[in-house]
Amino acid sequence: METFESLVRAEFAPKNVYLNTASNGLLPARAVTALQRAVRMRAEGTPLGPLYEDVEAVRASFARLAGVSAGRVAIGASVAEYGGLIAASLPAGAEVLTAEADFSSLVNPFHMRADLKVRAVPLERLAESVRPDTALVAVSAAQSADGRIADLSAVRAAALDHGARTYVDASQSAGWLPLEAGEHDFVAAVGFKWLMGPHGAAFCVVPQDFGGLTPLLAGWVAGELPWDSCYGPVEDLAHSARRFDISPSLFSHAALRASLELIEELGVAAIQAHDLALADRFREGLSALGHEPVPSPGSAIVSVPGLGRCQPELSAAGIQVSDRAGNLRAAFHLYNTQADVDRLLDALSA
Repeated sequence: METFESLVRAEFAPKNVYLNTASNGLLPARAVTALQRAVRMRAEGTPLGPLYEDVEAVRASFARLAGVSAGRVAIGASVAEYGGLIAASLPAGAEVLTAEADFSSLVNPFHMRADLKVRAVPLERLAESVRPDTALVAVSAAQSADGRIADLSAVRAAALDHGARTYVDASQSAGWLPLEAGEHDFVAAVGFKWLMGPHGAAFCVVPQDFGGLTPLLAGWVAGELPWDSCYGPVEDLAHSARRFDISPSLFSHAALRASLELIEELGVAAIQAHDLALADRFREGLSALGHEPVPSPGSAIVSVPGLGRCQPELSAAGIQVSDRAGNLRAAFHLYNTQADVDRLLDALSA
């Protein structure tokens, strides 16, 4: 019988201590195999129908992870793409409430519209800062810079009280933190971090009524019958969130399908428990060394002020972490072990 450990070890064999999933996730072996298969199909002139089937399998898999129907999931290439659609749907003068220093791909599309009012407040004050003229609250579930977790329940409750919509970027949480996308109006995520796929795939969960979005990027794939929508205007847009799709990166989705299958086999709850145990071990070790990380309870991302300068030396020693605004950022995922944590702590104590 396969266990969590045996499944993971069969898929990953990193050549160094890789603690940088918040930047890019590692590809499991099955995803590499699927990617190679897709490349061979293109090289050999094989019909690509199976690769389009991969796209729909990916949509269905992400929908299960998000707890929504596949009909609410659009597939694109970036979070900023969907932020642009949401920004375009807002009336002139609408207020968008964001968290201070949230990730640019989430907040910048709203700043690109000069006729919107974008207000940023500290993350911990987000819910209490929603007011009657707030049209949208946009926030990352887990902050990229330091791993702090947003109180999404409080944000959603405050938004409902004031008639505002919510937009959540789950790029730093989908894959290790349970996702209840149905609780929000819009939820976006990229596939190349904790979902462990290649670059070039992203998701957006939209309301059943589409939330006022206009499919400004609609091409042939946005038709209800895509292969009948290849020429001239698309007369019949997809009756589902697929109307917000862009032409998919087939290679990326072929590999991502395999990665999502692994996540579903392991279970997000088991991955979360594994990741948080390692993150907590690191926090305890830091305390013993006299370092105080940014408070981020319940997060798989740990950020340590002042230690970002150590990143080049750590990288040279085979330990991959990030330097974010002078902070050392370590991210713990399913392929990491206690030995990885201890090696980083030993390096920081030297």
